[in-house]
Amino acid sequence: MARLYLIRHGKPSSSWGEHDEDPGLDDTGRAQAAAARDWLLSLPEAERPRLAVSSPLRRCRETADPTALALGVPLEIDAAVGEIPTPKALSAEARPGWLQKAFQGTWAGIEGDLNYDVWRAEIVASLVRRGNTAVFSHYVAINGAVSKLLNDDRVLAFRPDHTSITILETDGKTLTLVAKGAEASTGVL
Repeated sequence: MARLYLIRHGKPSSSWGEHDEDPGLDDTGRAQAAAARDWLLSLPEAERPRLAVSSPLRRCRETADPTALALGVPLEIDAAVGEIPTPKALSAEARPGWLQKAFQGTWAGIEGDLNYDVWRAEIVASLVRRGNTAVFSHYVAINGAVSKLLNDDRVLAFRPDHTSITILETDGKTLTLVAKGAEASTGVL
């Protein structure tokens, strides 16, 4: 079985609704990215990731870069592990309220022009085909994968902290949750 490490990005320099729609990491986030890299590299050789994959967004790429560099591999960008798609008609200013409402419900109950159950199945499909890989993603996308694996229709199956590492296993056909990453004690935004 191959090991997958699903890592939430480090602390960004701003959050949704602030001036930067694609923020990078702040100093704390950069330190978290280095700590995640160090933890991943400390694993036994058979479990250590051989690839680094990231959401297209800057906060994930910046979290992934130290690991990719240490592994000596190019960083692969995969939109399937990206941020939850916002309904097309929704403004950037309305996104935080839409997301907070979604957090309180189920995947089937999210308002929008997308089938979010299909979206989370696409995340799982992207993960199941990988070997030992570090995948840098987002709070909601990680919840999408974990809730799918747990057969839990709640949008929030858990509250992954910045750079928490959720461990999964795959045989190339199935995906299994081994351990959830560390949970945040405060809200996501």
